[in-house]
Amino acid sequence: MPTTESRNQALLELRHKVVPRGVSQVHPVVAAKAQGARIWDVDGREYLDWIGGIGVLNVGHNHPRVVAAVQAQLERFAHTCFQVTAYEPYIKLAEKLCDSAPGDADKKAFFVTTGAEATENAVKVARAYTGRPGVIAFKNAFHGRTLLGMSLTGKATPYRQNFGPFAPEVYHAPYPYEYHGLDTRRAMDALHELFDTAIAPDRVAAVIIEPQLGEGGFVPAPTPFLKALRSLTAKHGIVLIDDEIQTGVGRTGRFWAIEHAGVEPDLICFAKSIGGGLPIAGVLGRAEIMDAPLPGGLGGTFAGNPLACAAGLAVLEVFEEEKLLEKGRRLGEILHEGFRRVQERFPQVGDVRGLGPMVAMELVRDRESKAPDPALTTRVFDAARERGLLLMKAGMHYNVIRCLVPLVASEDEVRKGLEILEHSFEAATA
Repeated sequence: MPTTESRNQALLELRHKVVPRGVSQVHPVVAAKAQGARIWDVDGREYLDWIGGIGVLNVGHNHPRVVAAVQAQLERFAHTCFQVTAYEPYIKLAEKLCDSAPGDADKKAFFVTTGAEATENAVKVARAYTGRPGVIAFKNAFHGRTLLGMSLTGKATPYRQNFGPFAPEVYHAPYPYEYHGLDTRRAMDALHELFDTAIAPDRVAAVIIEPQLGEGGFVPAPTPFLKALRSLTAKHGIVLIDDEIQTGVGRTGRFWAIEHAGVEPDLICFAKSIGGGLPIAGVLGRAEIMDAPLPGGLGGTFAGNPLACAAGLAVLEVFEEEKLLEKGRRLGEILHEGFRRVQERFPQVGDVRGLGPMVAMELVRDRESKAPDPALTTRVFDAARERGLLLMKAGMHYNVIRCLVPLVASEDEVRKGLEILEHSFEAATA
């Protein structure tokens, strides 16, 4: 009996021939179309998408308002370079994002193209403002794949590999990870020890932190830690950079994740979901800090592309009109409830955690030792895909299943995904 040729498989074979192995791929799937919280591959198979382009699609795939905004802007012009001639979408988007930031101080914002550019530029701004060289990041963090981005990232494999030497004057402190015994007190003690042994606080330009780790395992920073960090940085004149590239734009049920802690950072890095699928990123923050670099020190040829800015404005309209923050909080309740139900059934689920719909579970060999179980994670991951659910791993040992479901997903779609996840655990542990 003849077999039907798989376009998906044929394209993947071509991919392996023409694309270098360093460009990894989460699933052996070639997408043909996507809408809302669903993807169809080139063979017509349908999947529930719990990855959202790695947190890029909070408003879902192909949102009609985003599509219409980009089409309308494309009919006007696609590019001028903002540093040559300004355009309204850039200015209006900057205004709206400044209005969204915590605190009453005057804010300014500028745009780049990728999250890594955002973190690099935030460091540039902080160094220009303080005149200091040092930057403190945290272990388990991810801040990008550029030279400085890799230097800031607290995970060696696969991001740092043999790509060094890395940027100087970057130091790493432990991130508070309560499930593994590192609480606020111990994390703050380690930061003070870093000041005593590696770099004095008056040499530190900035501390950069994700309010909830993304790639590092979806670990939320405790509110007492973020408040203590804010107090410490203010005391020493250190710029506090809030990396919201994955956590921002509603991913946690608040527009910015740091709002959960009631902390006002000096600078916020953003990217991913602000563009609704188009590449845009940037930095916003206190005006007096943002104005530190001289003219010409910030920007980029494609930075704040008008199509992406038009998409960003549409994304903000969608959040307001469809009440996505409120909806995200409700989806977060359903996801936490479902993840805890799986935890009750399967002792290999050691921890369930996260802010709002940015939720994850950590898989372990047993709850006493908390030893990571990446092999089981892979079995669950593969079983879910076979059942039509696309998941993504995270964590230092890739034993964390993270959820980045688009906030436009229906409650029925999320409940169906949870049902698939539970069946996948049954298959993986049989």
